[in-house]
Amino acid sequence: MGAVPSFHSADGTLISMAPYTIRVFGDPVLKQRASEIENIDGTLVRLSEDMLATMYDEPGIGLAAPQVGVQKRLFVYDIGEGPRVLVNPEIVETDGEWLFDEGCLSIPGLSFEIVRPKTIHLVAHDLDGNEVSIEADELEARLFQHEFDHLDGVLMLEHLDDDQRKHALRVLRDRAMAGPPAALDHREKTGGLHLP
Repeated sequence: MGAVPSFHSADGTLISMAPYTIRVFGDPVLKQRASEIENIDGTLVRLSEDMLATMYDEPGIGLAAPQVGVQKRLFVYDIGEGPRVLVNPEIVETDGEWLFDEGCLSIPGLSFEIVRPKTIHLVAHDLDGNEVSIEADELEARLFQHEFDHLDGVLMLEHLDDDQRKHALRVLRDRAMAGPPAALDHREKTGGLHLP
């Protein structure tokens, strides 16, 4: 489960390239609700492996299938306990509030303090078809909510207040008018959720 090898054009050395390109704000795929997964098979396992390689390459801590252009209800994540995959997740309960600086791989370079429920109960299936039930809080709960939003075609911009949203849209519009972006440095590129 690694990234796809490729030759670096400058010096011919072998480097690692992510299997997918992250879809960014403005791509219509990010605004569509993903479809339920009917069958967990080898193709889905391969998709998950490629998504994990892409997530680690960015680097992020979570990645939903729509962010790589696949309209399936699946996301991958790793909050430091090893890679995990959740298929057809559902949030069945939430509680409390937690303010945290949140970013997104599909909206690179921007982050905002957003209030979300502090704890959640999520049910899903793993790649073996087993049902999993997770009680999550703080960072893990936020990660699940963020990725679940992607499966419903919701971007974090929709959780911003009016002033934050206007600022974010102005920055995104200015970037679009400036043409193709220059390479972002590591601090600007870090997406998913910003770790403290």
